[in-house]
Amino acid sequence: MTVQQPTSPNDEIDLVELFRALWRQKILIIGVTLLTTVLAALYAFLATPYFQARTYLRPVPQSNLDQLNETGIYKLTPEEAINRVAGGLSSYDNRLDFFLNNQQLFQHIPKRGDSLEQTFARFNEDAFEMLHPDPKRTDNRSAFVGLKLTYPEGMEGASVVNDFVAYVLELERREIAEDLESLIGNRLASVEMNIDAQRANYNASKEAKIAALLEESALKRAQLQDELIALREELKTRRTNRIQQLSEAISIAESLGIRTPTSPSGMSESPRGGTQVIRTEVTNRETPLYFMGTEALTAERDALVNRKSDDFIEPRIAEIQSELAMLENNREVEILKERESEDLYLTNLAELREEAARLKGIKLDTERLKLVRLDQPALQSLDPIKPKKAMILALGLVLGGMLGVFIALIRSLVGRSAEQQPI
Repeated sequence: MTVQQPTSPNDEIDLVELFRALWRQKILIIGVTLLTTVLAALYAFLATPYFQARTYLRPVPQSNLDQLNETGIYKLTPEEAINRVAGGLSSYDNRLDFFLNNQQLFQHIPKRGDSLEQTFARFNEDAFEMLHPDPKRTDNRSAFVGLKLTYPEGMEGASVVNDFVAYVLELERREIAEDLESLIGNRLASVEMNIDAQRANYNASKEAKIAALLEESALKRAQLQDELIALREELKTRRTNRIQQLSEAISIAESLGIRTPTSPSGMSESPRGGTQVIRTEVTNRETPLYFMGTEALTAERDALVNRKSDDFIEPRIAEIQSELAMLENNREVEILKERESEDLYLTNLAELREEAARLKGIKLDTERLKLVRLDQPALQSLDPIKPKKAMILALGLVLGGMLGVFIALIRSLVGRSAEQQPI
């Protein structure tokens, strides 16, 4: 005969008994729920409310940047302009400078850290957020940049956002003006360097030309003087040779007894011891010099011996002396040295001066320079984004109920275990 073991009713959880146990502890459950809900309500109504303010900026039309682009040395597109502004808005240095210069706007932020920089660093990390369009949309209509600020109650969040945007725009305009001024200064320096280089090149060319002219004059003068010396030596040699010829002819004429000019035929026909007769005859043969007679030959020799200069004999000497006199003063060199407005002889001087005048005349009105279009200014929010009271109360109620039921279940299980233990 088989003995059947009785099953214990405690081996399985009786749901009905469980609900009965929870119902018996309904006051505990309700109490825990109410306590949790009250704590959630205290947090929801006592926690510092936080609000949000946001602004949106969009690119300006290209015509708004014409004044800047027409300078010819600085180019800025609307996309580059809005990217510059976005970089300025996201810059921590700009935010910190704005905070330090406008501390009256940040009086209600929580104090964290030992210094103002530490306080602002925590606030900046939690409060500021940059807003950008969906990167998948590349059309110009979706291009924008935004700034969102989460701020505690009592703080003028809209003023902070709007003033900070104005501060960054002024910084960017100032930086563009400084960049433009720097570019203009560099261009002007380049133009002045070009002019100075051309002046140096002109002076060097002029000095080289003067040196070449003077060298050419010196060479010509030396050549003329050499030619003059050679001619004078030649004339002197010719005179000396002529004197020797005359002396020889005089000696022959004396030995022949020829005192006056005669000819060979005249001498042959004259009677011995008779009077000499001068006759003229035509012949192709050159008559020896001694037929001129001693009187003529002696007169010519004496004249040659007493001659002080032979320059008048050669016409070329007069020409050389005239050329040497002209070479004493090089008029082209004098004109080059006496030039006063030498800049007029520089190449491209007019263009360079025109460029310099244009650069000096560039004036950028930064007040009228519009980098971005303010699509939506920040407005002071009326509804806090946190704490969300309804959600906190609902969450407190749900968590309180769950905590009450859990405590009731624990109590029920502990009581049931105590009843099952044998005495």
